[in-house]
Amino acid sequence: MKKGLTIAGSDCSGGAGIQADLKTFQERDIYGMSVLTCLVAMTPEDWRHIVRPVELEMIRHQFRTAYPGVNGIDAVKTGMLPTVEIIETVGELLAEVRPAHLVIDPVMVCKGTKEPLFPENTQAMIRSLLPLAEVVTPNTFEALQLSGLPDFQGEDDLLEAARRICALGPKYTVIKAARIFDGRSVDLLYDGREPFWIREEKITTAWTHGAGCSFSACLTAELAKDAPVREAFLTAHAFVHQGLLHSFPLNDHVGPIYHKAYAKYGA
Repeated sequence: MKKGLTIAGSDCSGGAGIQADLKTFQERDIYGMSVLTCLVAMTPEDWRHIVRPVELEMIRHQFRTAYPGVNGIDAVKTGMLPTVEIIETVGELLAEVRPAHLVIDPVMVCKGTKEPLFPENTQAMIRSLLPLAEVVTPNTFEALQLSGLPDFQGEDDLLEAARRICALGPKYTVIKAARIFDGRSVDLLYDGREPFWIREEKITTAWTHGAGCSFSACLTAELAKDAPVREAFLTAHAFVHQGLLHSFPLNDHVGPIYHKAYAKYGA
């Protein structure tokens, strides 16, 4: 069985973070392992996020459990890395082992919040993670932070952001634009030469928790199974599309995608 490692934060509500990654790995038939970088809890009254980073030495110990403790890890992804020191530590560890496939999901905000969790992390990601990445998967907010563009007015801006991000080191950039176009969603895969677009009608749902984490986790799982990047991108898109079509509320504040939807209902 193929094996995947996620290096990310915990979401105790179960919809995003490590929990979403491991659910996705299971659904895509790879064996999932994890390195926990932070604990996240939410206040029941207003769903305010409480974030507590894991100490660096414990992150190193968890990583060493996987490398060299487990034979034959096929792909790695990162998610929430809440401090500059954690970003740099994870970058150092990944640079030592050079995974066959590395997906960087540059998480900068918790869904439901509007400000970056840790704005100073962008430059640390650019220095320590992007040069190692096979694929980086920002949403539009994260793509603006990484590219330095002030705003997105259309698809030309998305492509320019992807060009700028690829110039920072990753072989491929995926930008997920679900919010900036009226009535439609756009996903862009850029390989440093040519863009590949998925354009479709926007799914109308308020329950989108974990969509970004699950997309990058599915992409990671497909790469672990030796799928070409474009094929992995298409599968990840279809996986999240079905998950959104069948998403559901947990309470008045949050609702996750349904991770089993792709297996039950197909692409």
